[in-house]
Amino acid sequence: MHALSIPTWIIHISSVIEWIAATWLVWTYGDVTGDRVWRYLSYAMLPALVGALCACTWHFFDNSPSLNWLVTVQASMTVLGNCTLLAAAWWIWRSSQENMS
Repeated sequence: MHALSIPTWIIHISSVIEWIAATWLVWTYGDVTGDRVWRYLSYAMLPALVGALCACTWHFFDNSPSLNWLVTVQASMTVLGNCTLLAAAWWIWRSSQENMS
């Protein structure tokens, strides 16, 4: 746990908490508006959360070489998360275009 300074840990942990809150708020927005397409965005946010948790776990164990596979999982989840967020954003855009016509 000594791999990162206390301020860096605060940023890491607060970013994870913020992402969880954002995911919940997007889900809630979909419920409140009745537009269920927003749920796709909240699901699309999950791979990025998994990636962040992988990074935090790796740092927690002082960047142990035996956990280098977490770096690969984190990178993969980042790529997957970017793709799912792109797809969800497109889906929301398409839905809004259909509602305008």
